[in-house]
Amino acid sequence: MDRAQLAGFLRTRREALQPEDVGLPRGRRRRTGGLRREEVAALSDMSTDYYSRLEQQRGPHPSEQLLAALARGLRLTLAERDHLFQLAGYAVPHRAVRADHVNPGMMRILDRLQDTPAQVVNHLGETLTQTAPAVALLGDETRYSGLARSLHHRWFTDPATRLRHPDEDHPIHSRLIAAHLHAAYARDGRGSRAAAIVDALLAASPEFAELWREHPVQGAYCPPKRFRHPEVGDLELHCQTLVDPDESQMLLVFTAAPGSESYEKLQLLSVIGDQRV
Repeated sequence: MDRAQLAGFLRTRREALQPEDVGLPRGRRRRTGGLRREEVAALSDMSTDYYSRLEQQRGPHPSEQLLAALARGLRLTLAERDHLFQLAGYAVPHRAVRADHVNPGMMRILDRLQDTPAQVVNHLGETLTQTAPAVALLGDETRYSGLARSLHHRWFTDPATRLRHPDEDHPIHSRLIAAHLHAAYARDGRGSRAAAIVDALLAASPEFAELWREHPVQGAYCPPKRFRHPEVGDLELHCQTLVDPDESQMLLVFTAAPGSESYEKLQLLSVIGDQRV
């Protein structure tokens, strides 16, 4: 690990970021042109002291998970992310699809949606980051590890995942999720993470196995979805989707018709989300 180079790289990227780039107000008293250390630490879900020690060349050897969080917090490109890993002494493996790194452009859009339920999801159904209202609506979907990171896997193996939707809607969700996973498998092929999820589900879920044999195909239209929230009740929401050019991740934004009961409930959830955070 090259502490001096790592510290210099973190400092230059922090100073290059402007508050507006990450959805923060500039404020009248700001003297520095870039972000403050405490702001980068908050964006990366770590303590200010830990991040400061990295910039001062006296911190511990960061883990790969921590480096991935820094890459997201600093809005690094894939090339910059790989460089960060190399400076920290990690080999950068070849990745056919960079499904675990949020595109900086996606992050810039998400930063401007902090009062809206929105999240970035990769093609494997893994949620990479969420706004606070999205956590209030769906729960923290970034907390899982292993195969459970994938909504596709949780839907067919964890009954609690289905509690957010009315029972009568479960069959259509099952078919849509199976179709989405089928598209990911067709894209990535044997030996991929998508294939590992498919193999696990074929062994664990007769429902999935039956759907898989039908070769479901994902449609272009996404109809309104009904959600069942434990605190505000039922909502009917539209899910607007922005797909990254390489189609490895999507920005999902949940909206309701203005003036509707669901719209009022979304406003309440935004308040709940802020209080929980």
